[in-house]
Amino acid sequence: MSLKVYNSLTRKKEIFTSITAGRVGMYVCGPTVSGESHLGHARPYVTFDVVHRYLLHLGYKVRYVRNITDAGHFEEEGREAEDKISKKALLERLEPMELVQKYTNMFHWAMDQFNTIPPSIEPTATGHIVEQIVMIEKIIKDGYAYVVNGSVYFNVEKYNTDFSKLGMPYGMLSGRNLEDQLDTTRELDNQEEKRNKADFALWKNAPPEHIMRWPSPWGDGFPGWHIECSAMSNKYLGDEFDIHGGGMDLQFPHHECEIAQSAVCNHKTMAKYWIHNNMITINGRKMGKSYNNVIKLSELFTGNHPLLEQAYHPMTIRFFILQSHYRSPLDFGNEALKASEKAFKRLWEAYDNLNKFEVGDWQMRDSELDAKVNKLIAEFDEFIDDDFSTAKVIANMFELVPIINGIKDKHLTIEALQPATIILLKQQMKAFIEDIFGLKQEATGGDKLKGIMELLITLRKDAKAKKDFVTSDRIRNELATLGVLIKDEKGGDMSYVIE
Repeated sequence: MSLKVYNSLTRKKEIFTSITAGRVGMYVCGPTVSGESHLGHARPYVTFDVVHRYLLHLGYKVRYVRNITDAGHFEEEGREAEDKISKKALLERLEPMELVQKYTNMFHWAMDQFNTIPPSIEPTATGHIVEQIVMIEKIIKDGYAYVVNGSVYFNVEKYNTDFSKLGMPYGMLSGRNLEDQLDTTRELDNQEEKRNKADFALWKNAPPEHIMRWPSPWGDGFPGWHIECSAMSNKYLGDEFDIHGGGMDLQFPHHECEIAQSAVCNHKTMAKYWIHNNMITINGRKMGKSYNNVIKLSELFTGNHPLLEQAYHPMTIRFFILQSHYRSPLDFGNEALKASEKAFKRLWEAYDNLNKFEVGDWQMRDSELDAKVNKLIAEFDEFIDDDFSTAKVIANMFELVPIINGIKDKHLTIEALQPATIILLKQQMKAFIEDIFGLKQEATGGDKLKGIMELLITLRKDAKAKKDFVTSDRIRNELATLGVLIKDEKGGDMSYVIE
């Protein structure tokens, strides 16, 4: 079997062949660290962690690049004057980069709870301003961008006219027609600066109130959203690399604009395979502030949200995500999460029992059962090679669970299977459950206490940073009544002692 992936660029499954034999370059769009990570961040980073893990399992040397967006970009046209990070920094009374560090730390903490492997390189937008300016200068020089009042805009119509002839039209990834885009684009701020409604900003002139600003050939300003990923992926992965990943919501405009920028500079489509995970909903609704259903990851782990009936362990969430194909919609609800919690516990108990089986030298007694088990095991590779079909692999695991439990409970004899089958079953269950799916046993009481204390310390640090001393003192005092003493160390660090 060969690994096949669904390529959003060609809209079909293709056999995966890396550009350089034995090596894979993968870029995944990372978080904007202007706030705490929420449920929407869980699916893409778990999904691409499995992609990363499986490529490693296949023996590839993987360079996985996932950026941190810490510049005050706008998320979409019409928010060009809004600096999300500066705005949040003012609300929290923090320096912008202090806020960035705080939420970057919280993102890393959440990813650690999900047992994701850290990326090979995690570049920041603010650390690559020079590279972004150089790329913008190249685009201007080649005639595909123009400067207006200290801002630089990408000329989409000229790009589309010239690069359509090269097989790289604007809209090739999302399937959007440029004429339709021009008809449906809303009237937004700063549109009068553009030659065309579809043009997008590469660099924005910084108004006086904009805190995060950098000098450039066009005056003080800040980079647009799309240019950072083009610049950083090019620096660390080259003109063309194997996989570009992200959520389906990033196909347009973000990834479409990345392709156009990079095509001007390198005359290539940037990435060979584009992989996009589908979106999540919560109780059938899109997650959004207007619905009051944005659930932060810390709230998910503690159950501290009106929509949650209980706390959910990170491994339950990870398992729940893997029970659906990454390109299918996924709805989070209490009943589904509770069912996933029970299912994961049942699977892990069977896996634990399997590992206790001792393999000796015996003659197989049930050739039909042995053949069934071997078929189920063989399909693990077949399914994961079919565009990372984790859900099908898990379904097969649950067909193996009653067989494992039957041997454990003596309803079946272990001699029903060949010794080699037991050995293979152990090997493949470990490879998929732990190494590829990244699942691990849910924390014991002591581990849970450590995680709770780390979260409480983080919340207390946040309260102190906001000068919310009422909350800060309440956390310290109430823990003290339970025999847990919080110690304030030098440099703002905190530790705890249980009496």
